[in-house]
This record gives sequence, C-alpha cells and structure tokens, in this order.
Amino acid sequence: MSRVLVTGGAGYVGTQLIAALLRAGRSVRATVRSTAREAGLRAAVRRGDADDAGLEIVAADLTADDEWAAAVAGCDEVHHVASPFPAVQPEDPGELIVPAREGTLRVLRAARDAGARRVVLTSSFAAVGYTPKPGAEFTEADWTDPDTPGLAPYPRSKAIAERAAWDLMEREGGDTELVVVNPTFILGPILATAPGSSVQLIKAMLDGTMTVAPRRRFGIVDVRDVADLHIRAMAAPEAAGKRYLAVADGPALSFLEVAEILRRRLGPFAARVPTQEAPGIDPPRPIIHNDRARDELAWRPRPAETAIVQTAESLRDLGLVGTAKA
Repeated sequence: MSRVLVTGGAGYVGTQLIAALLRAGRSVRATVRSTAREAGLRAAVRRGDADDAGLEIVAADLTADDEWAAAVAGCDEVHHVASPFPAVQPEDPGELIVPAREGTLRVLRAARDAGARRVVLTSSFAAVGYTPKPGAEFTEADWTDPDTPGLAPYPRSKAIAERAAWDLMEREGGDTELVVVNPTFILGPILATAPGSSVQLIKAMLDGTMTVAPRRRFGIVDVRDVADLHIRAMAAPEAAGKRYLAVADGPALSFLEVAEILRRRLGPFAARVPTQEAPGIDPPRPIIHNDRARDELAWRPRPAETAIVQTAESLRDLGLVGTAKA
C-alpha cells in the first residue's frame, strides 16, 4: 500500500488525521511550512496514541511551486488539509483568498501530475451556507456566493478556493478524482500545543477574555470525526466527485449555549465563561444536513456536547488555559 500525503500536517485536523492513519497501519508523508515544526508534530501524533515511526515530514509552502512535486511523488492518496484560518479577519481579503485558491490548485496539479488516485480536500461549511437562504436549511447542493454583500474574507476564500478546485479537476484533472469535506465549526481534543482558531474561542471563554458571547448560531463537528470522514471519503468508490457536510447530529448551537454546556459539565473550571450574549437580533439557526455522509459512508459523528467538553478538557490537560484578565 502506497504512502499517504497529508498537507498541513501540523494543524488541528492534520494531526488527528495523521494519527488516525498511522493507527490504521498506513505510511504517511506530511507537509509542514517549515521543518522546525517536525518535533512538535511528532509529539502531537504520539499524543494521539500513534507510532510516529511511519511518518515522514517534508517542507512545502502553499505559496510556492517548489517541493510539491517531490511531496506528492509516490503517493496514491492525497489529503489536502492545509489552508489559512485566521483568528482575526485581514483588512486585505487577498491575504486569505490568494493562498487558499492558489495553494489548493498547486496541490491538485501536483497530485494529478504524480498520478494520484484521489484527493480529499478539506473545504468548509463557509463554502456552503454563508449566503442567506430562506429557512436556513443547507445540503451539499448549496454554495456560498463569494459576492454576497458583507461576506468576510474567510468564507469568501473557502468558496473561491473550492470552486476553483472543482473547475480545475473538471477541465484538466485527468484520472485523479476529487472529493470535498465541508466541516462546520470544528472542536474536540487538540494534539498540538498551538490551538487553532476555533479552539482559541473556547479558550477565550474559559480564561475570561471573552466576556460576552457573540450572537451567532452554528453547527459543530468533532475534529476526530472530520479525520474519520476524510478516511472514509478516500476509501469509498462512490464518493468520487462529491461533497460531504461534516456536522454533528442535532440543532445548531450558539456561543452562549456552548458556554452553558461548559459550565454545566465542568463546574468551577468553567466559572469564567460568558453568561450574556451580545445585543442584537437573533440570527437564523441553520439546519445543516449530514445525511449524505451518514448514508453513503456510514459516518457516525460524536455529539456536539462531547466535542465541546473534550476541547475544554484537552486545553486544561495541556495547561493552555490561563487566568482571567483583571
């Protein structure tokens, strides 16, 4: 069985995906922006109960052509997970859109040229459901319009990058197949000690820096289930050319409801989470369907509450939650 390539190996999803692949006995090559991240990545993988002896780590940058041909060489399967996800939206949307789009196309071309069988791309619900829709009910048939008035750079970048990926593969993908995973708000245990942007929001709740809950409603999915869906999407012949929404069963939640879960389940450790929501009009509570992943790939996600609580517990166990600001 050939080596599997995982881009963005040091990230939140990447570390969990690599650990899952290694536990399954696969040989993995992971890309990182700098080999200075190698020690941290290996430690994260071992934290995920995986033996890192089967892991090769190489440097490859989404903004440059160098090293991608070598990174993909000999890999029949490519999981393209790497993409910028900022804690703060940049003033210049191009800071996100250009690397997201061009980096995705760079990896897809390299995979095609290397004769890879399939690429599974991590996109986002941001590419599906960030254009208002009556009823706020979403399936894989929906798309975010990047020209939606007021749309932030991040969802614009995800919609543009995913569209570009499908367009490229339709025009010149050759025999390489594309599958896309569209996660909602990703939570769950962290393996790396530098939390991603979604986990930073839970950290801000716990350490008291988020004093008022933003007035938002969103689906949640466990990071381990995103990794599992990637693996299932890679294996299933019928997945070729399809998108899969990754979201836990049950209703979308608000930040205030997340805070209430933390307080109820974690007691004094969650004493500083917000108790009030920012003023304003309640946004629609989206209805996000995961039927395709459940029915076609037998995917069974963990409950959102499990992802929320275990995010907080991993932050605590890694010593990453500070004290509230005065």
